[in-house]
Amino acid sequence: MNTPAKIIVIGAGICGLSAAIWLRRDGHEVTLIDREGPGAGASYGNAGLLAQWAIAPINSPGIIRQGIKSLADPNAPLFLQYSYLPRLLPWLLRYVAQGTDTRTQRMAAGLHNLLHDSVEQHRALTRGTAAARFITDSDLSYAYADRAAYARDGYAWAIKRNAGYVPELIEGAAVQEAEPMLGANIGCLAVLRNQGHIANPGAYMKALAEVFQAEGGRFLVATAKDITLRDGRVAAVETDQGALPCDHAVVTAGIWSKPILRKLGIKLPLEAERGYHLHLKSPSQVPNNPIMVAGKCAFNPMEHGLRCTSAVELAHVDAPRSPKPFALIRRYLSELFPDLQYELAEEWMGHRPSTPDSLPLIGERGATGLHLGFGHQHVGLTGGPKTGRWIADMIAGRKPNGDMSYYDPARFD
Repeated sequence: MNTPAKIIVIGAGICGLSAAIWLRRDGHEVTLIDREGPGAGASYGNAGLLAQWAIAPINSPGIIRQGIKSLADPNAPLFLQYSYLPRLLPWLLRYVAQGTDTRTQRMAAGLHNLLHDSVEQHRALTRGTAAARFITDSDLSYAYADRAAYARDGYAWAIKRNAGYVPELIEGAAVQEAEPMLGANIGCLAVLRNQGHIANPGAYMKALAEVFQAEGGRFLVATAKDITLRDGRVAAVETDQGALPCDHAVVTAGIWSKPILRKLGIKLPLEAERGYHLHLKSPSQVPNNPIMVAGKCAFNPMEHGLRCTSAVELAHVDAPRSPKPFALIRRYLSELFPDLQYELAEEWMGHRPSTPDSLPLIGERGATGLHLGFGHQHVGLTGGPKTGRWIADMIAGRKPNGDMSYYDPARFD
């Protein structure tokens, strides 16, 4: 490897934690900073699924028709802050423009390249540490009313099948035998065997932070204000705790990466797809395995309750959270699990950083020592460990084990 360097990682979600751990294992002097703490954002509130199979992007053919239909349907999990639309429109136009078959196939290939070995990447990151216990083997079921509803998802399933994700179909009474808590309105399950999920995302992030510090890394609660360049290379990260000199800076701050980079003159088409969850405490039932209701919601049994996630809300990052997505999740719960009772439903909203082409930005900007690792939209938890490993490989001069052209950090310039 190259000579050990002084590296600042900005943002302690799954991508930042993974990068910091792998960089530290390469012998670098690594400081990880976050304005709140490890996993305080989307890495805490995600569905907990290691979604290796989530390679069919939302902005596929028919996205415009489906988007208009969803906005008009009060039971659809899409919400829009209309006052934000004028500012959102340039990103939105680029997003829907990707919805051709050729572009969709390229996005799917890029997602598969990043996600296909997610469970193994998480295991490699945590092997021999206390964090490993949170990685749980499980199947994944897509739930449909019937086989006809499953067939209507044929385009997305064709993409999955081409990548090796071939479902086992369960129909009729066998559905409730496989998942007894499902109501009679679900008559078809498309099951992907041998997948995985995280049993407690928040605790997992804290455990990874402890792994990083136990291996010699430094964690600092601080807000990154700016990045100083000298002779075209990173020299320091300016924070509210003072300047932190460094040889490399790794920006993994999710949606908050955008204002940091704007100060360097880097303007990115990055928007927040705001996500919502209810976390049920002491549920009377939990599914045997995680369940996706296609296009609507996900339910994941965790060690501390049942995580119920749904909704995409396109809104300003500072806008107050809306009560409508929470009401929608509750409606889904009553329809899908008619006998479910629970003690308490914890409400949460967070920001998924999304690019127009549904692919993250990963890599170095030129030869500046500035490295990016964000923009994973719905698959940050799934792709975080590999993103961090790739960043460590590139800083060490090793060739990453994947085609990095999909994630070119300068492709939107």
